[in-house]
Amino acid sequence: MSQQPHTFDTQITKTVHLSYLLYLPKNYGANPAEKWPFILFLHGRGESGNDLELVKKHGVAKIVEKRDDFPFVVVSPQCPNEDWWPDIADSLDALLDDVLPRYSIDLQRVYLTGLSMGGYGTWRLAALRPDRFAAIAPICGGGDTHWALRLKDIPVWVFHGADDEVVPLSESERMVRALKAAGGNVRFTVYPGVQHDSWTQTYENPELFDWLLQQRKPSNGER
Repeated sequence: MSQQPHTFDTQITKTVHLSYLLYLPKNYGANPAEKWPFILFLHGRGESGNDLELVKKHGVAKIVEKRDDFPFVVVSPQCPNEDWWPDIADSLDALLDDVLPRYSIDLQRVYLTGLSMGGYGTWRLAALRPDRFAAIAPICGGGDTHWALRLKDIPVWVFHGADDEVVPLSESERMVRALKAAGGNVRFTVYPGVQHDSWTQTYENPELFDWLLQQRKPSNGER
């Protein structure tokens, strides 16, 4: 099925209005007992605003427009123009609190990924709620190396273009070094000769989604 638009409002530190796209696989609901893996996808700065069509330009929200057999439930929120994903990570967390119980989701297979601004948001939200995610995949983003101790038990696959002039490769390198030093479970893919758009080949590679599906939190929530 196509992605459906929804809205969510939250007031934590300030009022935030989030519109989002929801994708349900074509077989969703065929077996009421089946629990589905879930992806939260965070877009880049260029797709911010109040037009959800922009969110379909790149990444997971683009993929599910072209296929109905994608094996995840996907939520793709849109960042308001005046905001920045890392600054409203608490609102994204509240969105998940609202969405996840509404659908048949396997809470041991909740994943997070994003590109550019969404890569920064991926690092930030995972550091805020390391207990929530089975794995994360930040693309051409960055974060605070002090988060490494909070992130060390989450499987992480980091992607970046070697020649990125918008978000320097060093942003990802710093986080990967910190995670390795903390004993984290991290993979790092650098694309030689690639500039800022390191997301197209990342999301078009089935290996990423196969890897995500292999990552599962223990049912007791302990790692």
